[in-house]
Amino acid sequence: MADSSKSDKANRPAIKTGKLVRSQKIIQLSPSDTRPPDIPEETEPPQQSLPTRSHTPGHLSKKSESRRRGASTSSKSSSKPSSSTDNGRQTPKLENSLSPSTANAPPLPTAASPDPRRPLNLRSTSAIAPKPAATSSPAPRTATPAQRAPRGPHIPFPPIPDPKTAPDVEPAPASGMYWSRAPVSGASHTSLRAHTTTLIGSNIYVFGGCDARSCFNELYVLDADAFYFSCPYVCGEIPVPLRAMTCTAVGKKLIVFGGGDGPAYYNDVYVLDTVNFRWSKPKIAGDRQPSKRRAHTACLWRNGIYVFGGGDGVRALNDVWRLDVADTNKMSWKLISPPSTGPTEDKTKPKARGYHTANMVGSKLIIFGGSDGGECFRDVWVFDVETLTFSPVHIPVSYPRLSHTATIVGSYLFVIGGHDGVEYSNEVLLLNLVTMVWDKRKIYGQLPKPRGYHGSVLHDSRLIVVGGFDGGEVFGDVQILELAVHAYYSQISHFSIDV
Repeated sequence: MADSSKSDKANRPAIKTGKLVRSQKIIQLSPSDTRPPDIPEETEPPQQSLPTRSHTPGHLSKKSESRRRGASTSSKSSSKPSSSTDNGRQTPKLENSLSPSTANAPPLPTAASPDPRRPLNLRSTSAIAPKPAATSSPAPRTATPAQRAPRGPHIPFPPIPDPKTAPDVEPAPASGMYWSRAPVSGASHTSLRAHTTTLIGSNIYVFGGCDARSCFNELYVLDADAFYFSCPYVCGEIPVPLRAMTCTAVGKKLIVFGGGDGPAYYNDVYVLDTVNFRWSKPKIAGDRQPSKRRAHTACLWRNGIYVFGGGDGVRALNDVWRLDVADTNKMSWKLISPPSTGPTEDKTKPKARGYHTANMVGSKLIIFGGSDGGECFRDVWVFDVETLTFSPVHIPVSYPRLSHTATIVGSYLFVIGGHDGVEYSNEVLLLNLVTMVWDKRKIYGQLPKPRGYHGSVLHDSRLIVVGGFDGGEVFGDVQILELAVHAYYSQISHFSIDV
């Protein structure tokens, strides 16, 4: 904490006498500054073709669109050959990964030719546009270190912002939360969405995900104190390119489950030892295992990783599985809550969903939001892993969200960004886990662009957000939300979930 505070003070301009505590000028980098060096400039979409913020993800079906725009508008929109219309602008659709509700959606445009400098075996079908037919063969199930993509140039530490040219940012009191863009340096890294961000010690392990054209299986390590990126050499049984998988820290090992890309869905389990950076794919005991899926959640509690929901490309899911990780060399699966069967809605458990969030508080799994491909959910459920029962949380005012992040900070659940069924958001919502009431706080600094499919972790009284997607741009930035600890400290200790 002390070192971080000194660094912050060194990077901020001098403040005249008064009540101000923080007033940081931030330079906005241009798109050319953030473009990954291994992507040719000519393959980037022109700025004028970016969709509006009312972009609707593909996993929201025409049923929900019609509720917002009217049935006639929806029917006209669905007849377009490759896009929907919103206020006269062309808005590309994303593929649905949860249910067949958008199976009849218009075909997506063909992607640009692959970069010859990146080996094809590290690519798979893009999350936004398919590969050309000549290169549409599936990616191999393994990749050797020699087949990894070439490293880009080193990124120097950015210069100190000049108060004369930086945009004006509202001063923040000491009690206020504060957004700023992290001054990253080190190895060049790809802009990513639907990746994983997992904290071990002070290192954030960023794995997989995709940009606007391709899916990856690369591992980046972000030092959360120095904001320095590295891309370590890895070996062993490296996973295929993946997105919308889960990655859970168990000691100094990372457990990756599921995910996929394009038409591919997996239920494989990979283990990365962060001491020697060796990947392995251990055999899992038992005669039953979860179905292939992505957009699920995974949380650790008492030597077990609890996996909930997701989608298998045909339907959304609401089953719960436990992966025993007491010995990562002898793991085993157990189904602890079967999926709902039949068309009748099961009132005793949440609707099937993906792109939700789940957080463990004691023995209680807090599930919020998500989508089944036709609806963006706003409900909160609690799953007790000891009694194996679901309970709904009755909240008078709630907010629909999918592809957001949720992080436990004391007795609050901090929800950042996501999609609300109409547009992407950059809001920060706080769910008070004692009173079970949503709260919004004023946040200072320069807010990040609205986004979903990003990652966030808590480190040293900061929420660190990596990457994301706003319907038109895949982000490669790192954003910092300073939390002003005493603003929520009164409820950090000694609370329980009474649901």
